[in-house]
Amino acid sequence: MKSKLTYDDVFKRLVKSAYDGRLEEDINELKQQGDKTLNQYIKYATGGGEPDQIVYKVKECNGDCSCEGDNCEVSCLFGAIVRDVEGNVVIKENSCSGCGQCVEVCSHDALVDKKEFIPLVEILKDRKVPVFAIVAPAFYKQFGPNVTAGRLRAALKRLGFYGMVEVALFADILTLREALEFDAHVRTEDDFVLTSCCCPIWVGMVKRVYKDLIPHISPSVSPMVACGRGVKKLHPEAKVVFIGPCIAKKAEAKEADVKDAVDVVITFKELDQVFKAVGINPEEMDEDISEHSSTAGRIYARTAGVSKAVTDTINRIRPDKEIKIKTIQADGVKECRKMLQDALAGKVEANFYEGMGCAGGCVGGPHVLIDPGQGREYVNEYGEEAASLTPADNKFVLALLKRLGYEEIDDLLEDKQKMLTRNF
Repeated sequence: MKSKLTYDDVFKRLVKSAYDGRLEEDINELKQQGDKTLNQYIKYATGGGEPDQIVYKVKECNGDCSCEGDNCEVSCLFGAIVRDVEGNVVIKENSCSGCGQCVEVCSHDALVDKKEFIPLVEILKDRKVPVFAIVAPAFYKQFGPNVTAGRLRAALKRLGFYGMVEVALFADILTLREALEFDAHVRTEDDFVLTSCCCPIWVGMVKRVYKDLIPHISPSVSPMVACGRGVKKLHPEAKVVFIGPCIAKKAEAKEADVKDAVDVVITFKELDQVFKAVGINPEEMDEDISEHSSTAGRIYARTAGVSKAVTDTINRIRPDKEIKIKTIQADGVKECRKMLQDALAGKVEANFYEGMGCAGGCVGGPHVLIDPGQGREYVNEYGEEAASLTPADNKFVLALLKRLGYEEIDDLLEDKQKMLTRNF
């Protein structure tokens, strides 16, 4: 008899077992059901599989599934999903970027993304190694309308985390760097840059499909990578867990040139399942406040947020620049493709290009917990609450830069610390 447990059911059950100290026993109980698919769920829900592979097929699909509208083949940006002679789905591992688009359109758990939380539980329980949670700017009120940054921090500490850092702080730092990059590279009316800050799907499209545009992409790491490296510079013994709305971040964290930054990636949906599995309600936690990001870093979570952040910052630090910034945004994969194709064809409409693989930006990511429109409103609300509009006026960001080895803002461009730069 086949189990009726879903992949998410298995994950939640095993999270509770891990915290209760009976993980191995519970796994053995589940395996006694003799269900091949269930055994696959167990494997990937507990972090099994190839170290650098994110997406797995756990049961056959011959095209008769009920995927509505889009399907896994169409959704794949890189041609990594094909069908064999019998019509079954095949993942071409060498082509798969781990973006997770196919997982989201698969309606019956035939394709799943590996979950990385359970192997971390013993470390969190033991508390001998400090484990920092770094949370994406889209987090605000995702876990309930009353869940502030302080309450989320308290809930994460209850799980066993040493502390929580908002990635928005490092989005602030990347905003300064991208503003300097724009100033350095946009010298004529024909020059333009593609931001590389946020979205791994956008960056993957440029690197894999629109390679001729690589010279225009800003050679900066994402805020996730910058934050992970920053935490490890200040706490060399620490482990870092990124928490966000995006499956593709799991793959980004494993890319060869940035894999030093983040040890584990979990999504908002997964964290919500963890909280429920162990009986933690973030809305009931006391405030644990400790953040000082600016508006710029906080609004990275929604489409046009990066553009506004960089625009406000370059106008602040380079007010006399002759060529003013002119931005354009692509909202979702379809618009990203069109914008990149137009740029490749010489139809250049702006000098700063921002692409978001998910409609609405990160607030529209596959593992958000609330409606993207509501998420955008919350992100804007949180941005408006910030004491500083730009990181150039944020004394906390400027102090953090000095702790990281950057004495002046202009040092970010040369980046002798090698924390913020990657080679595309």
